[in-house]
Amino acid sequence: MFLRRVFGRTLFAAAKSETSAAGAAAASTVRTTHNPLEEFFEAARNPEEEKPVVYGRSWKATELRLKSWDDLHKLWYVLLKEKNMLMTQRQMLHAQNLRFPNPERLPKVRKSMCRIKHVLTERAIEDPDPRRTAEMKRMINAL
Repeated sequence: MFLRRVFGRTLFAAAKSETSAAGAAAASTVRTTHNPLEEFFEAARNPEEEKPVVYGRSWKATELRLKSWDDLHKLWYVLLKEKNMLMTQRQMLHAQNLRFPNPERLPKVRKSMCRIKHVLTERAIEDPDPRRTAEMKRMINAL
């Protein structure tokens, strides 16, 4: 009887700590989840900051030729997401009669996306199998 009480308390305490840990993990995921539409807007920045934000340059074709098909595919969707975010922000600010900050970012993204398509088309043309070339071109044109 004594052993049952001791082991029962130990098992109950372990089960209680597991459920509280699971509850804490569930609560933390609830707190950190966000609206997926927030990805269409840039993080809030104070426009009165003294130091201007410097953005990068567009990707060069020579750099893109070194990347694998999968890396180019991932980069395409990152750039697409960035393009959608910039266009949403531009439209929102235009509706409020405000100036779009850093308008040079959008052409950089478009130029990078165009260069990715160019590099993928080069690879498709170099492929010796005509069926595979046709399939790759269909995929590239769908981008």
